[in-house]
Amino acid sequence: MSEAFPSERSGYDCGDSAFDDDKEDEIARVADTKIDLERIRGAVREILIAVGEDPDREGLRDTPDRVARMYAEVFQGLHQDPKVHLQKLFTQKYDEMVLIKDIRFESFCEHHLLPFIGQAHVAYLPNGKVIGLSKIPRVIDVLAKRPQMQERLTEDVADLLMKELDARGVAVVIEASHSCMTVRGVHKPGSSFVTSAMRGAFKERLATRHEVLSLIFGGKQT
Repeated sequence: MSEAFPSERSGYDCGDSAFDDDKEDEIARVADTKIDLERIRGAVREILIAVGEDPDREGLRDTPDRVARMYAEVFQGLHQDPKVHLQKLFTQKYDEMVLIKDIRFESFCEHHLLPFIGQAHVAYLPNGKVIGLSKIPRVIDVLAKRPQMQERLTEDVADLLMKELDARGVAVVIEASHSCMTVRGVHKPGSSFVTSAMRGAFKERLATRHEVLSLIFGGKQT
């Protein structure tokens, strides 16, 4: 079976409206107001002093502000609710698998505050209703823009979609490379970390689980 998507005749929303864009901008602005930029600037300055640097030299003078603004961006998901992206569903008589592959994301490991970057694959079995394709990547972005663990991110995406979509099943597989393993510690560049969460029919039926993994990995899994 190939990856299937409902017909455009259903009114299925593959893109984003201007309203959605405005809403996203507003969410980002709210996140910025809840992050204490001045406190981050002070903390970064103290870190620079602690490691033996001069925070007042030319190359580092603006670093505390840059880092503060970076944290406001990469951690904005702490102040966003991913459920807002799953409120508009479309009635559609379609009971086969819907799969979105290779959704790129960036997150930060909560143990070292170093980035991990990868791709998510998400499938669900509709129960009479479908969701616009752009909404699932938006959910992943919100949950990824927090201090995270890949295991938790995988399960949170699966549980949220299972509940909000009232799906018959949800499968989430995430593959990522973690800086905490590649630039420090064991220094193993090229290694990847794979996690999965199966819910509903994907967990209960071996054939259904095998099908989605075959579609994701091209039949490479055993």
